[in-house]
Amino acid sequence: MTWIHPISADVEEGADVLGGKGHGLVVLRRLGLPVPPGFVIGTAACRAFLRDGRFPDGLGAELATAVADLEAATRRRLGGPERPLTVSVRSGGSVSMPGMMDTILNLGLTAEAAAGLAAETGDLRFALDSRLRFLSGIASAVYGLSPESLETAAAGAETARLAEAIRGVEALIRERAGEPVPDEAMPQLELAVKAVASSWGTPRAKTYRELHDIPHDAGTAVTVQAMVFGNRGDDSGTGVAFSRDPDTGDSAPFGEVLFGHQGEDVVSGRSTTRPLPDLAEREPDVWADLLEAMSRIEEHYRDACYVEFTFEAGKLWLLQVRAGGLVGRAAVRVAVDLADEGLISRREALLRVRPQDLRHAHRPRIATAGTLDLFTRGQGACPGVAVGRVATSADRAARMATSGPVILVRPHTSPLDMHGLAVAAGVVTARGGPTSHAAIVARAMGKPAVVGAADLTVDTAAASVRAAGRMLPEGTLITIDGTGGEVVIGTPHVTTPRQTDPHLHRLLEWAEEIPPTDPTHPHAERLKAAHATLLNT
Repeated sequence: MTWIHPISADVEEGADVLGGKGHGLVVLRRLGLPVPPGFVIGTAACRAFLRDGRFPDGLGAELATAVADLEAATRRRLGGPERPLTVSVRSGGSVSMPGMMDTILNLGLTAEAAAGLAAETGDLRFALDSRLRFLSGIASAVYGLSPESLETAAAGAETARLAEAIRGVEALIRERAGEPVPDEAMPQLELAVKAVASSWGTPRAKTYRELHDIPHDAGTAVTVQAMVFGNRGDDSGTGVAFSRDPDTGDSAPFGEVLFGHQGEDVVSGRSTTRPLPDLAEREPDVWADLLEAMSRIEEHYRDACYVEFTFEAGKLWLLQVRAGGLVGRAAVRVAVDLADEGLISRREALLRVRPQDLRHAHRPRIATAGTLDLFTRGQGACPGVAVGRVATSADRAARMATSGPVILVRPHTSPLDMHGLAVAAGVVTARGGPTSHAAIVARAMGKPAVVGAADLTVDTAAASVRAAGRMLPEGTLITIDGTGGEVVIGTPHVTTPRQTDPHLHRLLEWAEEIPPTDPTHPHAERLKAAHATLLNT
């Protein structure tokens, strides 16, 4: 049996073998789009590892061969002192589980390789920043160190004391493990592959699967790719893009970008991002290539798409793609627009919209008439209104939710907050944008979310939140509007818009045209019934 598969246009395995991420990369290759070279350790190897506590016989030899092939393709050597090859190690289940499993970037950047990277690029800061990111990633994924402790150790990164920050993380690892991180690249890779495969079984991943009815025995693939560096300089960066607005379905690119950063900085919500169109001004060639890529991807999938990308020294690279996933009014509009564009038929447009999407399309709003006790305002990241008591940590949210609705209020969320997100009625974050972890997970769960409330401070130790000079203790009742971004104290008046969206109106007209003998007819009837119920509620 073959355990490892190259990321190549002629690979025939599907997402059940390659994982959604790996299969998406193969699709991008087939479309002739720029993808860093790499390989995928298939889901069968992960299932064997989870079952037996070790990887199957023969995987080690295949891994060595795959690394050698990657070295030949890039003309670099993993962990080498000159022209070092570094790789990313990412998870990828057959169904998307955003942020629920581990990722390690810049692997192979040993102390010797970091010196080689600095010599090659003439940029010591870039090399040290990349090594610090590698050590922090492996400290979290392999050695279980908390993000908070790593943030403290890396505080010098913004003051050019990167060497000190590196020593701080190394000391934390020695304290936890009793030994340093291996300073040879292949042992690092073996540790990382095991850690990423093991993250399938973490509590956060299990919680997410239970919420979304994903089988627990499917396992994850592990994708290994040559690194491209968004943190290399002013003409480098990273971003997340939807080909159409995930909240409205508007046919304009939507997303966020960070210049001089790596991909985890965007989705984590820790950094202040820029709107995606800023890329057009700063890097017009990258912007043009991204628009062309998304157009080709939409044509292939016949659906809206989501991509993660990095650009290094002005060159675009695509790192992940998936199709669809939009809900509510966005799903309705995209289905109608795609039918108008001739990419899908009207019958297929009807089948793509679910009755629950109609419910989401009529999401309530906080009434703006009258006096509102506005506490803070951010960006609406998932439509709807939620009422609950403030909880400043995932653990407290889980406890408090047993006696009533809660709103999880965090500086930013991470996969470690999944149990709190699962029970919360809504979420508010001080940092991050509409493609941050909090926004993506809330959207997947259909829960109202407000992100990027810049004046919000969350004091978990004191169990309180502050904004605009006011303090609210944990347990205070608040209401959030995931469309307008308002966070209001108490329970203001809430309204539900009754006007019919023109795209929904057209979709329902198409449903009326379906004859009873058509296989689409039962679904069309369900959509009409769902809409009638909403209007009569």
